[in-house]
Amino acid sequence: MPRRLVILDRDGVINHESEDFIRTPAEWVPIEGSLEGIARLTRAGYTVAVATNQSGIGRGLIDRAALEAIHRKMRRAVADAGGAIDRIAFCPHAPEGGCDCRKPRPGLLRELAAHYGVSLAGVPFIGDTERDIDAALAVGARPMLVLTGNGTLTEQALARRGLAVETWPDLRAAAERLAEEAA
Repeated sequence: MPRRLVILDRDGVINHESEDFIRTPAEWVPIEGSLEGIARLTRAGYTVAVATNQSGIGRGLIDRAALEAIHRKMRRAVADAGGAIDRIAFCPHAPEGGCDCRKPRPGLLRELAAHYGVSLAGVPFIGDTERDIDAALAVGARPMLVLTGNGTLTEQALARRGLAVETWPDLRAAAERLAEEAA
């Protein structure tokens, strides 16, 4: 059981998004400061997990082997920066699949809770989309929005819903706040 757990979305939080899906390790490009943010969380004693929708698999655009290669590259880059990603939970289904694991449904987060044997009440979940925020709220986690990726559009959409959440410029800034809280 981790002493402290933080969950991150992948695309738009750790790495730049692609409208055509990230299909190869070469297309995976970290957002400036994100790797250092994960390293900061690791040094502060957090166990870092990732919860990511990867519908490119269900759409036939990428296979699991390619996704695993992308995740190996991501983990290496994080390790080179001094951080660690302990676990990656992903939904491989297309949006019309109706599964429970595709965010905004809470299945991925529940999978991580079961793996770690913890309640997600108050556990930070850092994302850039309404799906991320809604999934966090569904399990009582602490939603944190970053303005990278789709974050600016999400901030506007949440405001229209009358929903205010913690908002940070990027993962590095959110990580710094969490590290300060852990000190």
